[in-house]
Amino acid sequence: MKIEIINGPNLNLLGSREPEIYGDTSFEKWISTMEAAYPGVSFTYSQSNIEGELVTMVQRAGERSDGVIINPGGYTHTSVAMADAISAISKPVVEVHISNLLSREEFRHTSLTGRYCTGTIMGLGLDGYRLAVEALIAKIK
Repeated sequence: MKIEIINGPNLNLLGSREPEIYGDTSFEKWISTMEAAYPGVSFTYSQSNIEGELVTMVQRAGERSDGVIINPGGYTHTSVAMADAISAISKPVVEVHISNLLSREEFRHTSLTGRYCTGTIMGLGLDGYRLAVEALIAKIK
């Protein structure tokens, strides 16, 4: 099974950015934990701060993976292009947010991308990615 994980803007700073919100573990360290926990899953991970690159990543993931986990970061609330890319692929997509968006600023309460995803997991820290893997495994079988 192939699962592609795509992280959006500022998520390259995990482990150092606002650790009270995002924790103190880098994503690279976290993904190695997931690879060990799920030996039957082949993970591909990519991150970009650039919207157009993220759109291309989603499109490519739709061609080469069985499922996608995406954290669009700030583009969650602003990017019609990201929403369109997610809606254009036929593979299941789970949206993950490390923080609980509903407990943050009001502009973060709206997700343009989430409506095109199989589900959304938020507020559970990096463990949300593990739960997304579990959801995709159950959906893809």
